[in-house]
Amino acid sequence: MSLPALAELVADGVSVTQGSRVSIFTNDAAVLPAAAAFVEEVYRRGGLAQIVHADEQFDASAVRWGSESMLRQPPPIEEAAMRWSDVHVSFRGLLPPTEALSGARVAALREGRGRIATLRWEGTRWAIVRVPTAQWAEFAGVDAQTLMDEWSASFAEDWPAAESRLMPWCAELAEASSVHIVGSDTDLVLGVGGRTWVPFAGRANWPDGEIATAPVEDQVDGHITFPGRFWFSGLEVADLRLNFADGRVTSVAASAGEDFVRGLLATDDGAMRVGEFGIGLNAALRTPTGDLLIDEKILGTVHIALGRSYQECGGRNRSALHWDIVKDLRDGGTVRVGDRALIADGIVSDELRRYAVAAPDESR
Repeated sequence: MSLPALAELVADGVSVTQGSRVSIFTNDAAVLPAAAAFVEEVYRRGGLAQIVHADEQFDASAVRWGSESMLRQPPPIEEAAMRWSDVHVSFRGLLPPTEALSGARVAALREGRGRIATLRWEGTRWAIVRVPTAQWAEFAGVDAQTLMDEWSASFAEDWPAAESRLMPWCAELAEASSVHIVGSDTDLVLGVGGRTWVPFAGRANWPDGEIATAPVEDQVDGHITFPGRFWFSGLEVADLRLNFADGRVTSVAASAGEDFVRGLLATDDGAMRVGEFGIGLNAALRTPTGDLLIDEKILGTVHIALGRSYQECGGRNRSALHWDIVKDLRDGGTVRVGDRALIADGIVSDELRRYAVAAPDESR
C-alpha cells in the first residue's frame, strides 16, 4: 500500500471535500511521511489542513511532574483544534514505551486525552491510522516483515462494497437479544436486545474491518479473561481478568498493570461499564501484535470496550474512557450472537468468513 493510496482511502472514508476543515494529529516522526501524503490529498481536494504534532515522548514529563488535576485536563491546543475542525485524522505510530511510568498517573492522563476523544467522536468525521514500526515488532516479539505485510494487505478491500454487504447482516444480528462468550476461564453474557449493530468498513480506523454494537448498560454478567500481554497508553497489562454483575465491573485481577487498570476504571462511573462489543473481520490480519487497535480487527477475535459507547448503536454509556480489550477465540473459544455460533471451539464459521474483509473472493 503506497502512502498516496493510503491517503486517498482515508480521505474518502472521512469525506474530505472542498472547504473541509481537517485537523491532523501525529505522535512521532515515524508517521510524518504518511501524514504528509494525507495533507497533500486534503489540499488537492480543496480542504484546509492544520497539523498538531502531539509527540507522545513528552507525556513522560507530564506524568513525572504534572499535578493530577493538570493531567486530567484536555490538552488546550488539541481541544481548540478539535473544536475548529469538522474532519479529524490521527496518525499514530506503533512505538514501544521508553520508560516505566506510574500506572495511576498515566490513567489520570488518559482521562484528559479521553475528553479530546469525546470531542472527536461527537463533533467530527474522524479516523485513526495506526502505523506499525520495526521497533514495535522487535519489542513485541513479532516478525517485522510479517507485521508490515499483514498491515499492508489489510487495506485490500472495496470498502464501500464491504459496507453495503455488511449492513443487511448487521440488521439480522440486531434481532438477537444476547451475546455469549465462552472459553478458558471465560463465561460472559452481554444483553444486546434493542441495540443496533454497525459495520466499521473503511471510515473510522485503519486497519479497519469489524462489526460492533453497544451492550445494554446493566446487562453484562459473568467473567472474561485476556491471557498474555498487551499495551495501552504505553503501559503493559498481562493476564487480565474482569468480573461483571448487572453491567458493572465487580473485580479485577492482572499479573501486570493491575493498578493501571484500576485507575482507568476510576476515571468516572461510565468507565466501569461495557460501551462496545465488537467482532473482528479482517482476514489479512492474523498475527497478534499486542496493539489493541490492530488486534481488534483480526478475524477470529472479539473485543469489549470499557467506557463510552457508540451512540449510533443506541448506547447510552458516557465516559471519558473508551478502552478496547481483545479476546482471541482462535485458541478454542466460542461466541454466539443469539443462536448463531460465529466462532465455535476456535473455528471461524462459514457465515463469519462470508462477511470477512481483505479476504480472497473465494473465501466468502
